[in-house]
Amino acid sequence: MQETLTTPSLSGPSQSSISTQDRSSTAGQTSSTGPPPSKPSTIPPPVKSKGPSSRAGVRRMRRIIAEDVEWSLAIVPLLTELCIQHIVKNFQNNPILKQLLPEHQKKVLNNLPPNLPLTVTANLIDDENYWRRCCLQRWPVCHVDKHGGSWKRMFFELHLGNLLKHFIPSSTDPAVILNLLPLCRNYVRTIRVDQFLPPVQLLPPPQSGDLSDSGSEGEMEELATDHYQLGDLVAGLSRLEELDLVYGVKDCGMNFKWNLFLFTYRDCHSLAATVKACHTLKIFRLTRSKVDDDKARILIRSLLDHPALEELDLSHNLIGDRGARAAAKLLSHSRLRVLNLANNQVRALGAQSLAHALAHNTNLISLNLRLNCVEDEGGQALTHALQTNKCLTTLHLGGNELSEPTATLLSQVLSINTTLTSINLSCNHIGLDGGKQLLEGMSDNKTLLEFDLRLSDIAQESEYLISQALCANREAALQRALNPTHFMSPITAKGPENPVG
Repeated sequence: MQETLTTPSLSGPSQSSISTQDRSSTAGQTSSTGPPPSKPSTIPPPVKSKGPSSRAGVRRMRRIIAEDVEWSLAIVPLLTELCIQHIVKNFQNNPILKQLLPEHQKKVLNNLPPNLPLTVTANLIDDENYWRRCCLQRWPVCHVDKHGGSWKRMFFELHLGNLLKHFIPSSTDPAVILNLLPLCRNYVRTIRVDQFLPPVQLLPPPQSGDLSDSGSEGEMEELATDHYQLGDLVAGLSRLEELDLVYGVKDCGMNFKWNLFLFTYRDCHSLAATVKACHTLKIFRLTRSKVDDDKARILIRSLLDHPALEELDLSHNLIGDRGARAAAKLLSHSRLRVLNLANNQVRALGAQSLAHALAHNTNLISLNLRLNCVEDEGGQALTHALQTNKCLTTLHLGGNELSEPTATLLSQVLSINTTLTSINLSCNHIGLDGGKQLLEGMSDNKTLLEFDLRLSDIAQESEYLISQALCANREAALQRALNPTHFMSPITAKGPENPVG
């Protein structure tokens, strides 16, 4: 019997595909059941959608509708990812890192929290990105260039300095600092501490009778303000190169007392023994600590014949002529290259001692005596030393009550000295005639690159002409640096002449 199929035309591809499937299924049923039944089978046509709801009708005819656009068959993480997550979660109790492949180590380090105990991470993790995250979490402003460009070194140096700044003698357990030694000994090269806290002083019980105003009471008070002793700590840091200390208290507010800024004799002797035993120390700074002549002599005595010291900074203290004489002796018994005694109480006698040592010195390249009071007597002595000295490149004599006699002698030195590149005579009384003398000396000088004469009472014309001479020297120095062979002597550049045969 012939079947009657009614297939109206459909508007979309979904309707045509459904009609084709219906035909194939009907044909399959007819062939499988044998002869057709007595009544014809009529397939009702699908309802054709009319109006604007035609698309909704097509969607109702679809068999699968994906409601989650982000749905994916890959719903189970990879086994390696699960292992990495487990390692990160249990890293504090079971640190696993060196056994992993490099790419897996990187994923673990990127996911580790920066607050893990140092006993776990110090000697295990060397990745700079991890230590960078640790630094930025604790210190929003970080200058990694001051720490050799290493974030790990920066973290341990700042962490150790923070512990020292908040250490309270007789209250804080020294083990807090000493227990850090095995973890940081290979990374700390610099210790910077801008405050040392004194011990907590309890109010003494009231006593009958008047208190004595003798010196013994002051000695007892000084003994009670001794600060943390650095000996054991520095002895355990085998790579320490720089020590930058300030004995004082920051932000003391209404609790201000003068003894909070007292660098005691016990502190001085302990520090002297510490720096003497540290044979790797290259830079030693002790500033703003009320170091007088006696304490300076104790410290400098321990630095005589030091094998590595290159820079000594005792600026902003109370050092006078006796301390300057000790520093002059150090110039003859060390390889010191930088000496800074700025803002002290050095006068003419101390400057003369330094000048005598400077005349025969072959190592010192920078001498800073600004904000002292060496006057013309000391200034002339230092200028005489520059006639024979062949190594000093930087001299700072700003604010030393210098005047025309020193400028006159310095002008003679400028015409013959070939090593000085920077001189500072600012805030002195050079005067108009002194400025002319310096200008005359600059006419024969080709090496000086910086000459600070601000607030020195010289004429503007002289100052301008001196600045022009400095610009010419700097331009010539730049050309020599860019084309070193061009400025070589003809014999050196061409070589020895061969005789013509």
